Amino acid sequence: MIETLLLVGILVAVFVGYNIGGATTGVSFGPAVGAHVLSKLGAAALMSVFFFLGGWIVGPAVVETLGEDIVPGDILTLEAGIGVLFFIGLALFAGNLFGVPASTSMTAVGSIAGLGLATGTLDWATMGEIVSWWIVAPIVAFWVSGVIGRYFYPQLNEWVAISRRETHLWVVDRSSTIPKVSAAKGTDKREITGSLIVVGIGCYMAFSSGASNVANAVAPLVGSGALEFEDGVLATFSNMEWGIILAGVAVTIGAFTIARRTLETMGNDITNLPLTAAVVVMTVSATIVTLLSAIGIPVQLVIVATMSIIGLGWGRATRTTTVTDAVRGSEQTSVSVGALTTEEEGEPAPEIGEEEAEDIPKASDLFDPSTTARVILVQNFVPVLATLGAFLTFRFVPIFGF
Repeated sequence: MIETLLLVGILVAVFVGYNIGGATTGVSFGPAVGAHVLSKLGAAALMSVFFFLGGWIVGPAVVETLGEDIVPGDILTLEAGIGVLFFIGLALFAGNLFGVPASTSMTAVGSIAGLGLATGTLDWATMGEIVSWWIVAPIVAFWVSGVIGRYFYPQLNEWVAISRRETHLWVVDRSSTIPKVSAAKGTDKREITGSLIVVGIGCYMAFSSGASNVANAVAPLVGSGALEFEDGVLATFSNMEWGIILAGVAVTIGAFTIARRTLETMGNDITNLPLTAAVVVMTVSATIVTLLSAIGIPVQLVIVATMSIIGLGWGRATRTTTVTDAVRGSEQTSVSVGALTTEEEGEPAPEIGEEEAEDIPKASDLFDPSTTARVILVQNFVPVLATLGAFLTFRFVPIFGF
């Protein structure tokens, strides 16, 4: 019976990891794919490698938080772990069906919190710490990005000049036994440099995703000790290491399959965010997520990235007004995320105070309103679905023994 339960638990964990791969690949590599810098197949391959590295190097701290700290270890039995994983996977699958990368961390924490509420064992101190960081992290992302937007973004946009292309940057020659990759006709060195930066930051984003999200797939199994093997070949790796390996395999499957939908949404549908801005947002977001993951805090990457976009746009828009004019109240500032589209890639920016507020584009020039509304709605619905589903199941279904 234990072997059957373990098999069921592994299958459910794979289902969760599959959906995490679908959700987070779009966030990490959507800008690169949307700009034709990277193919969907290439994005899936890079996601698989760097997600695993992030999970292996940084991820164990978050696994311990989700698997032991939110609810006591003796409550998170194998049966309970299967139930928690089921609701995480179900909620994320619902998001992926809409092509929306939902917050896996919020969904996982919500499912485990539902178990804790149903059994009266929720550690409110740990939940308070996690929720506090959920509030602080987006604020930090906003202000850091705001400073970059006001003082550094125009110069970065001029120096790096990463632009979107209508055709692919690279071509693959498959006429010989070994395929050859080369730059497409008309590609200059600056475009190649810019493309490598976009892909490199995507890999960093995938690493941070692994650091934070590997726990969402396997923490309930690891917390129950179900992957601890005492002898034989399986004893080569520890309970934690088997969990990370399992998550890595599952995410790889999701990255090569269902991620195509979220890559399309994040790369083409939701926003015309300039690639230079995308690089800044991804760098700020990935750094915050990686640092918090190192101390065991599961972070909602999608929300942090959203606040980074808003902060970057706000900072760029405030360049119409100097600090002196702002203090005096002699200038009105039109604050808009659309300010990120004010200049073209490589175009020199005016000095602070030289622009007029009327020159700043509106946010609607940057975001597609209907797609953005759909993304926000689904991203808020998914964690609520997981929490309520877990609570009602653990509270009223006797099979779990609570």
